[in-house]
Amino acid sequence: MTEKVLITGSNGLLGQKLVNFFKENYEVYALSRGENRNLNTKGYTYYSIDVTDFNKLDHLVNDVQPHFIINTAAMTNVDECEVKQNECNIINVELVRQLTQACKSNNIHLIHISTDFIFDGKDGPYKETDTPNPLNHYGLTKLKSEEIIINAKIDYTIIRTILVYGIVDNMSRNNIILWIKDSIENKRVITIIDDQFRMPTFVDDLAMACQSVVHKKAEGIFNVSSNKLISIYDMAIEIANAFNLDKSYIKRITTSELKQKAKRPAVTGFNLEKANLILVLPLVSFAERLQVFKNQLEALNK
Repeated sequence: MTEKVLITGSNGLLGQKLVNFFKENYEVYALSRGENRNLNTKGYTYYSIDVTDFNKLDHLVNDVQPHFIINTAAMTNVDECEVKQNECNIINVELVRQLTQACKSNNIHLIHISTDFIFDGKDGPYKETDTPNPLNHYGLTKLKSEEIIINAKIDYTIIRTILVYGIVDNMSRNNIILWIKDSIENKRVITIIDDQFRMPTFVDDLAMACQSVVHKKAEGIFNVSSNKLISIYDMAIEIANAFNLDKSYIKRITTSELKQKAKRPAVTGFNLEKANLILVLPLVSFAERLQVFKNQLEALNK
């Protein structure tokens, strides 16, 4: 029997990538608001649904009876989460609570996407077992969602990731790589933080991690990202170099000068040994994956 995989947030970057990755070998059900943004519409079933309508969501899960739910639906704009805390709580916490209950009732394995922002940035890079201490409301809601899942006594996998970027056929919004590239190409000066350090994650690697979890029935918490810390400013320089763009449009700024609504951890990053060993994920740098991203973008624009 072909295993069933239900994907929430399927119109997003990771959601579209997961649909395209899974549909060849699994029976895929894709859930998102509005029209299906994925141009590859064959080989799976799409449902237009507001996943915060918990009654509809519960009925749909009961009807489909998936073996796995991959939850990519989330409110991820960190400053917006700080301002719209109630909306953030509904999507990032209460939705997870509902999915967890559905998984418990139907014996479903839940795969949930979490974040480096559950940490305070004082002791990075972090292992899966390190103690969280979020600095902002977004991070707090993602930590609460993790705790709900861990305490629910279900089969679960939590994948923590960092600053996801990539390309799909029909993007619903920009990510940092495209924003930097488009800004410089349009001769707009951009200010980029030089004192925050991350390990950015190529969306294909994150989708591969989800595939490996399903294939291996791997449970627990896994860190997934690139393998080298880089400042966000140096990321911008790498992007300009990769696309042969004028770096003079990139200006340094510090976190204190930028005055963002929500606090950010200074240095996150992950220890990737567990994901490399169990999920057999490659250890690759941002620079390496940036070239793959560039090739994908050029192929898409031909």
